[in-house]
Amino acid sequence: MAAKQKSNWKKRLIWFIFWIYMGVMVYFLFIGERYGSPYSEYHYNLVLFQEIRRFIVYREHVGTVNFLVNVFGNIFAFSPFGMMLPILSTHMRTWWKMLALSFLVTMCIECTQLVTRLGVFDVDDLFMNTLGGMIGYGLYCIFRKIDNRMKRGKKNGV
Repeated sequence: MAAKQKSNWKKRLIWFIFWIYMGVMVYFLFIGERYGSPYSEYHYNLVLFQEIRRFIVYREHVGTVNFLVNVFGNIFAFSPFGMMLPILSTHMRTWWKMLALSFLVTMCIECTQLVTRLGVFDVDDLFMNTLGGMIGYGLYCIFRKIDNRMKRGKKNGV
């Protein structure tokens, strides 16, 4: 298989995985059991770290699973976004573009949750999702460096 065909195949696979990932995100953010019916009122948190602090302080009462999902789930859920987008688009290979896009996509999600009342607008989620996107971008950078070193090693006969 030619190098260009192999590259196109990999990119198509990553696009496929990316769209499945986005579908799963939409399901869990808007459709899943947790948000089966809309709130009757608008729910929001505009104080940074308020909900994170609450989950840490009351982790015995809210349960370990809820604690882990709320605090770490938002970070890990957005990491694939930050890792896959730079692979799929050369325009997304700078840290500040990934930071801005992670923030803007999360802002859209949070605003949609507020307006539809299918969730809570939470600045802690905004912070943690953006952080997750940047962690994913950092992992992309690390893997790219490793890949480049391996390619240079092969060129030099190592």
